[in-house]
Amino acid sequence: MSRKTRIIALDLDHSTPKSPETAAYFAKCEEKLGLVPNVLKAYAFDDRKLKAFTEMYNELMLAESGLSKLEREMIAVAVSSVNHCFYCLTAHGAAVRQLSGEAELGELMVMNYRVAELSDRQRAMLDFAVKLTREPEAIVEADREALRKAGFSERDIWDIAAVAAFFNMSNRVASATDMRPNAEYHSMAR
Repeated sequence: MSRKTRIIALDLDHSTPKSPETAAYFAKCEEKLGLVPNVLKAYAFDDRKLKAFTEMYNELMLAESGLSKLEREMIAVAVSSVNHCFYCLTAHGAAVRQLSGEAELGELMVMNYRVAELSDRQRAMLDFAVKLTREPEAIVEADREALRKAGFSERDIWDIAAVAAFFNMSNRVASATDMRPNAEYHSMAR
């Protein structure tokens, strides 16, 4: 398989879904998104791992939350920027562009969220997520209090931490396996 068409650098059988449930999930992705994200294809070698990944992702990124979908995608991009995760920067940068309707915001988020025009709430959220990524042991009550002062509830603080943690895990798996984003992400919402 050429570098251009491969999904990951590991020789795992992720070419076809292993179960009817996975096949149905992929068909739903194709219908809703127009593609099956390569991260899902990468997990297709093991239905249990795919299910665990998708359930956690869907709960964190799509379920009800005091954080908007855009804010959760912004966390994904800020964390992925710190971790230099090509897959997530490409895929979630596209999501920020789509959800915000601002191509420039997506690009700024990928490069350095600090130079983007953000609300005080968004900046506090991203500062926390980045600190949690860079130096988790340094998180103290003052960091949580800064989020409260920015208008976040206790549940919101949990969600910020959970989204940041999930993308730190995902970034490391994507980097370790040289996961490649779908080509379609590069041109989305530009």
